Amino acid sequence: MANATHIGLEQVRQQLRQPRSQLKGRQASDEARAQVRALIGAPPSDGHRRDLLIEHLHVLNDHFHGLFERHIVALAAEMRLPVVEVFEVASFYHHFEILKDDATAPRITVRVCDSLSCSLAGSDGLLRQLQRELLDVKVVPVPCLGRCEQAPAAQVGQQAVAQATLQAVTERLAAQQTAPNPLPDATRLAAYRQAGGYQLALQVAAGLKDHESVIQCLESSGLRGLGGAGFPAGRKWRIVRSQPGPRLMAVNIDEGEPGTFKDRTCLEADPHRFLEGVLIAASVVGCEAVYIYLRDEYHEARVLLTEELAALKLNPPCALPHIELRRGAGAYICGEESAMIESIEGKRGEPRLRPPYIAEVGLFGRPTLEHNFETLFWIRELIEQGADSFAAHGRHGRKGLRRFSVSGRVKHPGVKLAPAGITLRELVDEYCGGMAEGHTLYAYLPGGASGGILPARLADVPLDFDTLQPHGCFIGSAAVMVLSQHDSAREAALNVMRFFAHESCGQCTPCRVGTDKAAQLMAADVWDADTLQDLAQVMGDASICGLGQAAPNPIRCVLDYFPHEVAVEVKT
Repeated sequence: MANATHIGLEQVRQQLRQPRSQLKGRQASDEARAQVRALIGAPPSDGHRRDLLIEHLHVLNDHFHGLFERHIVALAAEMRLPVVEVFEVASFYHHFEILKDDATAPRITVRVCDSLSCSLAGSDGLLRQLQRELLDVKVVPVPCLGRCEQAPAAQVGQQAVAQATLQAVTERLAAQQTAPNPLPDATRLAAYRQAGGYQLALQVAAGLKDHESVIQCLESSGLRGLGGAGFPAGRKWRIVRSQPGPRLMAVNIDEGEPGTFKDRTCLEADPHRFLEGVLIAASVVGCEAVYIYLRDEYHEARVLLTEELAALKLNPPCALPHIELRRGAGAYICGEESAMIESIEGKRGEPRLRPPYIAEVGLFGRPTLEHNFETLFWIRELIEQGADSFAAHGRHGRKGLRRFSVSGRVKHPGVKLAPAGITLRELVDEYCGGMAEGHTLYAYLPGGASGGILPARLADVPLDFDTLQPHGCFIGSAAVMVLSQHDSAREAALNVMRFFAHESCGQCTPCRVGTDKAAQLMAADVWDADTLQDLAQVMGDASICGLGQAAPNPIRCVLDYFPHEVAVEVKT
């Protein structure tokens, strides 16, 4: 036909190669894009970095007290990302509140911790009181705030409230005190360097301190990862150093395990001891960039670390690797190393299947040295004093020192630096001033929510790696929560199982369904022991990561050691 239009295949191909003038779906308004651009800046010549998505979401969430849909759409357009991708990342994290465009954002959000230590201190009653009395602000229960020694803990906006009461919260609201608390006692850069700080990092960076001798010192001391897994630090450095460059480093300060607060306590006191450990590790292993992942609940620590990193970059003791501070967003699962790496990359914090391990294929696909905060905090002292000095400490056949986060029914809760292998009874009596008035030891959790629950008759078991496993427990991050005769192991187990159900990333069915179903069954006065044991078996065997694998520990411990509380027969 004379009027027929013929489009050649090559013409179609050329059209498909042309970039779209706009993304599919809902289009961003000019006003919303202008608001977003005013906060995150104009796109660089090569576009916004994909891995900064969560950082940009924080900027919007802080400014508007929530994430309005129009801003999510605008951010997607600014970053050249599908709207659904931005939405699925934002909806994964608890601290991002997605709002309809016609909704009203909360003026202030008050968070009250409902995890075990705070629950023992009356946070449930405080939450109900605040919700009843404070009608013009949003009051919500949240998982562990990392302030178990200050129970009950709360946050007004971004300001932490220790031993929170209705009066303390209302006074801050009336005065509009929502910014992070100052940390006047923290050691700043000038004071740290005046006391000899960064001299060791300078020696290592300049080659005056042999790198091999540093690794040998770590190996001889027996220093292990102190975030929970306990992998030998020296061996980890060797493995990553043997991988082809470029190599990266990821630091985990997302201590979300209920009962754990040692990293926050040390960071708020002495940030540069930690940063010197970072520089030494990066020099020895050959990491060209470092990403520090800090949990979002630690607003005070984030302000401090931001200021001190800026000071360090202005006056470096040696050539620094590229260092970025990344902000978590309220997801316990990001304490798992591969989930943390996914989050640093700006994605949902879902654990990766392994192999490959992150030492080989980690952050941005590169070999990655992943470390917990406290492990790096030890580095300077350990190398300066020598492996023998560190290993000389210890009790009951164990070697080294440990920092224990102790909370619950003790007279003086807090971070306790004590010999590895100390028993619970010794720790309470010698370091915590004994049990609180009117309380006697009934039970304890030696390793936070996931470490299991032991009765008082096992209070003389050494607290260290590999000593608690025969009793169905583990030390993990050394978060010790102490229960008395006024408490219930069943209620403690139910509290931590509800925490696991809330914090499961949902990626795998055994954990997602198992933790929720277990919490329902554990709420009964009489437990269905057979069904709970089946759930525990499936969760432990089939979950992708340690959350689901460790979640059954409280179930088994109650059935083994406290059957009288749940009306099941004692196992023979």
